[in-house]
Amino acid sequence: MEQQEHDAQTDLSPRTKVVALGRPQRAPGASLNPPVTFTSTYIQDGAVNYARVDNPTWTPFEEAVGELEGGRALLFASGMAAVHAALSLVPTGGTVVAPAAAYNGVVVSLTEAQAEGRVAVRWVDVTDSDAVIAALPGADLLWLESPSNPLLELADIPGLTAAAHEAGALVAVDNTFATPLLQRPLEDGVDVVVHSATKYLAGHSDVILGLTVTADTDGGRELHTRLARRRTLAGAIAGPMEAWLALRGLRTLSLRLERACANAADLAERLGTHPRIARVRYPGWGAIVSVDVAGDGDGAAAAEALTAGTRIWSASTSLGGVESQLERRRRQPGEPEAVPVNLVRLSVGVEDVDDLWADLRQALDAIG
Repeated sequence: MEQQEHDAQTDLSPRTKVVALGRPQRAPGASLNPPVTFTSTYIQDGAVNYARVDNPTWTPFEEAVGELEGGRALLFASGMAAVHAALSLVPTGGTVVAPAAAYNGVVVSLTEAQAEGRVAVRWVDVTDSDAVIAALPGADLLWLESPSNPLLELADIPGLTAAAHEAGALVAVDNTFATPLLQRPLEDGVDVVVHSATKYLAGHSDVILGLTVTADTDGGRELHTRLARRRTLAGAIAGPMEAWLALRGLRTLSLRLERACANAADLAERLGTHPRIARVRYPGWGAIVSVDVAGDGDGAAAAEALTAGTRIWSASTSLGGVESQLERRRRQPGEPEAVPVNLVRLSVGVEDVDDLWADLRQALDAIG
């Protein structure tokens, strides 16, 4: 019966899956939602003896996200814990090909690893596929973001994945911005998908979690085992309450993302008409918009004025929540120099789009 229910769920729309997956098996009187298990240890001779290895509260969220991505998911304490687990697949002395303008946590981690002699890094422009392919010979891992954070650049995931595999390299893709509702990199042959589940998957700015997802193939299962061992040995495990909250947040992902994406498309068009916006960076989909603010000198002061001048938009470091957030990214330590000092990243929420635009417009109009 359980296998029949799983087979039926695989044929569902992703919009239905976010609601249906990760539920307890149906039986008279059964709970509709999975329980939260608070324990640090288990009675001996069972499948698990210590909660650093596993917790039943992780499983529903892992199963749901794994099914949505088309693979097997592992839950981590944070997005960066998931990133470091994926980077641990590179052997000591190995080579990583990575975007020069990636998320600053990744850039800083790779820069430090290179300075310590643990890896060599070849920095590339992911929009230049020829340059990326030229950097692949001898590499162990190709790291991609598409759209990238915060420049929102797009990479040719299928083409670059095929080239990387031909060169003998693994491919990891950070799918946080797109979510599995907009993009499923495993279908393009990617080896490891990484998420900051803090963002869209959980969606309410109240938990910190990360995920890796690998394909349900022999190679994918081997990577899954290696990543799970890394999680256990590093102690990079999620709290049960955070896992339960993330699964609850996942239930509304389709609704939240649909509204946020519609708002983002609308705002990207309106922002392009304002004289204080020198450039709108928007790939045509998703719920993130980045803008270069025009102002005296390098525009950094004007960008800061924008973030300080809004009433609805929150000036804060994160994204993917129901509330709209904005931030001048170069104020963050370690932000790549490829990111303009006047760039403001907008994480568009689910509020009324006219209210969001009115708030942005009055802040832009007030820039001196």
